[in-house]
Amino acid sequence: MVLLENDSFLTELTRLFQKCRTSGSVAITLKKYDGRTKPVPRKGHPVNYEPADNKCLLRASDGKKKISTVVSLQHHAYSNLLRAHMDGLKKKDKKSKSKKTKATQ
Repeated sequence: MVLLENDSFLTELTRLFQKCRTSGSVAITLKKYDGRTKPVPRKGHPVNYEPADNKCLLRASDGKKKISTVVSLQHHAYSNLLRAHMDGLKKKDKKSKSKKTKATQ
């Protein structure tokens, strides 16, 4: 997995979306990131770590290539990019509640 800077991550993510436009998929995961690079110490050991600010680890993969970056919550460029490329999602079937209530009675 390659940890990229924010701008280069945006360009690589755009390339992944364009490459998988006709066939394939892109998996994106978000995870809270507190800046730790070492595991949490066991009980009984002193904990002297204060997280800096709210950050997210953003990962993207198309099955072959994996990229990642760390972003703060104030970045809106990522949400705009995701909204622009999520047009291939299928709509969820909404069933009316009246049919369910009639069936149970």
